[in-house]
Amino acid sequence: RKIQLKSVFGYSWGTSFLIVNIIGAGIFVAPKGVLKYSCMNVGLSLCIWAGCALLPIMTSLCSAEIGITFSHCGAHYYCLKRCFGNLISFLNLWITLFLGPGLAASQALLLAGYSIQPFYPSCSVPKLPKKYLALAILWIVGILNFRGVKEWSSVASEMEEAESRTPSVLSFQKPPGGGCSMYITGDQQYLEKKISNHDLLHAICDFALLRVIGELKKPMKTVLKCIFTAFPLVTIVYFLVNISYLTVLTPKEILSSDAVAITRTDRVIPSLTWVIPFGISASLFSNLLINVFESSRVIYIAGQEGQLPLLFNMLNIYSSTFISVLLLVIMASIVVVLKNLIDLINYLYIVVSIWSALSMTGILKLRYQKPNLPRPYKVKVFLPFLLAAIAISLCLVLIPLVKSPHMYYIYVCLFILSGLRFYIPLIYFKLRLLWFEKMTCYLQLLFNICIPEVSDEQMSEVEVGTVKKKNSLLKTHQVPNKD
Repeated sequence: RKIQLKSVFGYSWGTSFLIVNIIGAGIFVAPKGVLKYSCMNVGLSLCIWAGCALLPIMTSLCSAEIGITFSHCGAHYYCLKRCFGNLISFLNLWITLFLGPGLAASQALLLAGYSIQPFYPSCSVPKLPKKYLALAILWIVGILNFRGVKEWSSVASEMEEAESRTPSVLSFQKPPGGGCSMYITGDQQYLEKKISNHDLLHAICDFALLRVIGELKKPMKTVLKCIFTAFPLVTIVYFLVNISYLTVLTPKEILSSDAVAITRTDRVIPSLTWVIPFGISASLFSNLLINVFESSRVIYIAGQEGQLPLLFNMLNIYSSTFISVLLLVIMASIVVVLKNLIDLINYLYIVVSIWSALSMTGILKLRYQKPNLPRPYKVKVFLPFLLAAIAISLCLVLIPLVKSPHMYYIYVCLFILSGLRFYIPLIYFKLRLLWFEKMTCYLQLLFNICIPEVSDEQMSEVEVGTVKKKNSLLKTHQVPNKD
């Protein structure tokens, strides 16, 4: 059988992939942040939720153009490399190498804490068992990724189904004494406050789907269908969940609660309180599965593009990015053991918005520098969408810096620049490490991995590239006519 990453995922998988990336554990634990910063104005908070749900469609359409134009795994990284060169793409890769394991370690620790908490009802969870369980969870996720896409997707689909059912339970529970009519005629005093200052919170959709777009069937049609299905569904679910909170709890009760979903369920149907921790655990586990899966694809494409050693561009017999997943799990395990690293890694997330702005700028650059580049899909209302996306990204970077400046931001800048120590000798001067090449051969035999076979699409691209190169050489070396 062929050892290569195949296009095996369709519309339903892509939609659920987006939904799981958008819906996290926060909607169950602490949606009170929006209500707090909207001065407990319920109408304004609902407008903010609407803005966070609807406005990312604008940026997602711009990112869809990137993914459909460059239909590779890690399309976001590939676009940065194509538009801004090796340095910018390497710094993006440098951040990804630490953000992925940091996020995985945080999710594993949270999941371990929720799993152990029932055994310690009257005290906090001990640190040592929590770390041991987090390490076990990380390696279970790693083994699932080692076994290939089929086993990984079967477990991920079960977790996604469990996660999606929990908001449904919250949304359609019958409030006490009022039945379902309470949503219409019951405690609506908190929903009827006058809405003033309709400020919308701008949000950026992450580039999760772009990292795995090379494994989607017919990406030109599938990506757009996934976007226009996932965002309306998430909008409806978020609105129903928030309204269900507000019909049972007052704004002050929501702000004083540490776990709003549990407080609400305990008041409505106490016998179903156990559903919420289960939903949070399913959400964290599915997010952890997807995080390791998509981060490994970026490392894989970086090995293919020559910015990481050839070892990372190899697959095992199950067509899994074995070495990339192994690197992520090992680094995440180190972060779990050295828990203080999580605080520094969390500050790296501010850089994600910078990459978003650069990607949108890259679209604009390609539109004017390479107008003949094949684009199966173009954003119709291009300039307003693009400028709004860039403005949103810059606001997400500048507002935290101005509002609460911290020394950690300086450390983040120094950490990003530290990637130059590896870029200059290894990428710019192309320094070869002979000992690593010998180790590559040894690891290739040890883990039974190999370089993937070239797909038909890649082969056609290579053939087109060689033909163009030959034509250009013929033009430059053309002998002038003697006549």
